[in-house]
Amino acid sequence: MHYLMLTKAGRLTTGHSILGVLRDLMTVMVWPFKPRFSKQIARIEINGAISGGTRKRVLEALKTVEEKKFPALLLRIDSPGGTVGDSQEIYSALKRLREKMKIVASFGNISASGGVYIGMGAEYIMANPGTITGSIGVILRGNNLERLLDKIGVSFKVIKSGPYKDILAFDRELTEPEQGILQELIDVSYQQFVQTVAEGRSLAVETVKSFADGRIFTGQQALELGVVDRLGTEEDARRWTAELVGLDPEKTQCFTLEERKPLLSRLLPGSRQASSSIGAGIDWLEFEMSTSGLPLWLYRP
Repeated sequence: MHYLMLTKAGRLTTGHSILGVLRDLMTVMVWPFKPRFSKQIARIEINGAISGGTRKRVLEALKTVEEKKFPALLLRIDSPGGTVGDSQEIYSALKRLREKMKIVASFGNISASGGVYIGMGAEYIMANPGTITGSIGVILRGNNLERLLDKIGVSFKVIKSGPYKDILAFDRELTEPEQGILQELIDVSYQQFVQTVAEGRSLAVETVKSFADGRIFTGQQALELGVVDRLGTEEDARRWTAELVGLDPEKTQCFTLEERKPLLSRLLPGSRQASSSIGAGIDWLEFEMSTSGLPLWLYRP
């Protein structure tokens, strides 16, 4: 049995199956409905200490946001900061994405140090009046177990290619030249942080340095300093984001991009809180161990 079929040129011809008709129709028809993503706001959360895992998850989410052509992104930040390189990569990705859509950052309970740095990738920033933010600066910590090792009679023999190869070794004190090297490293990282805040907030470098001494401050103080644009809740940030791209703030919903939860958490909702608390403790311990001796953009109370 034969069927009439519409060709790409718009003429009717003879085909051999209904599938062929449908296939050709799909090539010439323009789908009349816009993807639903065009009427929604993408939402990404950054929680806890910023590390390699955070970077990987957020960069993947940002790629999806770009591919789905969302009109805007709401970035919810509730983080004390973390590793320098990971914070810089997330910031750079946000800055590139900002050329294609509006990005609004919403600071939660705490958005300090590296959390502030990432927020600079957004065009607009909103914080709660009581948000803990600031802590603009760099910290590097090492452990000196020399006295403990002496007590238990443990010592190490080290063969190295240069005098600074075992800098920050935990079995001895830092030498004065080593302290100078590490201080220079910290100072360079600090300058990068200050410059980014100055550029992101249209402030003079000297103005940023006046409050970038490691101090923390509230969201209300951040508004007075020019670190954030407005005070408000995440809901206020959502409404603001919708208005920026011409969407109805009463109707526009957020589409949250998040990691797929483990099967156990999805099957047993009651187990989520306990597993979340234990997991957070383990994650923090792993973070402390893996970042010992690294410069960090991190608020440590």
